[in-house]
Amino acid sequence: MTGIYDISAISKIIARGSGLMEGAAMKRLICRTVPFVMAAALISIAAPARAGVHEGDIDGVPYRVEVPSRWNGTLLLWSHGAYSLEFPAPTDISLTNHPATERWLLDHGYALAASQFRTVRGWGVVESGLKDQIALLDWFTANVGKPRRTISAGASAGGLVAVLLAERNPARFAGVASLCGVLGGTTGHFNSALDANFAIKTLVDPGLELVRIKDPEANTSNARGVLTSALGDASGRARLALASALADVPARYTSRAPTPKTLAEQVQQQYYYAAYDRGAFWGLNRSDMESRAGGNPSWNTGVDYRKLFARSSQKSLVIKAYREAGLSLRKDLERLNAAPRIKADPKAVRYMDRFGTPTGRTPWPVITLHSTGDGNVPPENQRYYATQVRRAGNPANLKQLYVDRGNHCTFSASEEITALRTLLTRMDTRHWPGTRPSVLNRAAASLGPDYQTVFDPDPEPGLHPTTPSFTLHHPSRYLRP
Repeated sequence: MTGIYDISAISKIIARGSGLMEGAAMKRLICRTVPFVMAAALISIAAPARAGVHEGDIDGVPYRVEVPSRWNGTLLLWSHGAYSLEFPAPTDISLTNHPATERWLLDHGYALAASQFRTVRGWGVVESGLKDQIALLDWFTANVGKPRRTISAGASAGGLVAVLLAERNPARFAGVASLCGVLGGTTGHFNSALDANFAIKTLVDPGLELVRIKDPEANTSNARGVLTSALGDASGRARLALASALADVPARYTSRAPTPKTLAEQVQQQYYYAAYDRGAFWGLNRSDMESRAGGNPSWNTGVDYRKLFARSSQKSLVIKAYREAGLSLRKDLERLNAAPRIKADPKAVRYMDRFGTPTGRTPWPVITLHSTGDGNVPPENQRYYATQVRRAGNPANLKQLYVDRGNHCTFSASEEITALRTLLTRMDTRHWPGTRPSVLNRAAASLGPDYQTVFDPDPEPGLHPTTPSFTLHHPSRYLRP
């Protein structure tokens, strides 16, 4: 979500040879793929499965902790992403994004801890994570030992939680690692999704609902049908490309393969995001957020879609698609600007700002890692966060890394470990090491084949061999902060 799913749990399930479900439903799930010690009566600890493993619950919220026999004093507190409300959440508690990263950290003396969160699915994970992770850190300090230093880390919506945890509890952390994080903030994320869906409703099917949806499941089904039909002709593809461009969704869904060459294939890659990943905003996940926020937190009042489109990183694809379809892009943008707008509920906006907007304060080093072709949480999120850091923090404390891949949170263990090593070096020496792509790729390649796999939905959903792919990347300006 959006991260609307957490790839760490999915990749671990695949690696262990089990799954949540079978067949097409499983493939769709995979591809779319938070200050005091609790009273003893509220904490139950199960017998460790093996030495150094602690499992139990804090006030009913499950947690998992692993401490190596030769603990080096550093704790990595892991925040998972948000699971879609369309499917059951995994019962496993992931300690990292990639299973091989977990093994490497434990083998090298790092303790790992993660809460399952009171709210596992939907955007309630941010509010829950901010409470449940601190409760777990308190438990760890009281029952295992006070860490010499703690790293706040997470992926997707958990990458946002990781940053917010450290901003709101600065003395408790020594560093932050945000992987594929929604660092543009939840307000902007839902606004961006609204823009894309607004274009589909206005230009393709006015019967679709955008906010305050009466029947979320039916609306989602209808939207997916509309999007699928749009792929069938040039006009539909052009308008789907425009809708995607208004949210900076790239034309790259598979993680390892480059962007397809033909226009139809590129739009089809965007379709997967629109129908399944970001498509969750057509129904249950948006309705859940509105319920939690006390109203609709999204708006497009005052938005000039001509100007928004002009800043999009995907505008060249749209121009080609409209030319092929023989449609007037100017007229469709005028239609968007003339269509009735959607107002937000101020109370709901305040909720979103409270539980989802980083300030950019950085009294400790922060490292971010993102895929260049992420259409679920576009890399423009990272540029917005860097802007926030320049306003409120210390830019010298921020290092942003990119890998050349499509899809969301698609990192190999070698890339995650290399990013964490970079952060640890900064924490140890107060200086960032060399981060040129060639340097990072050599370091990642030295870890060996067991660390060189990445999640990819093609040809079959699972972990597939890859090579380190750090690259230079300069995202466009975030469209809807």
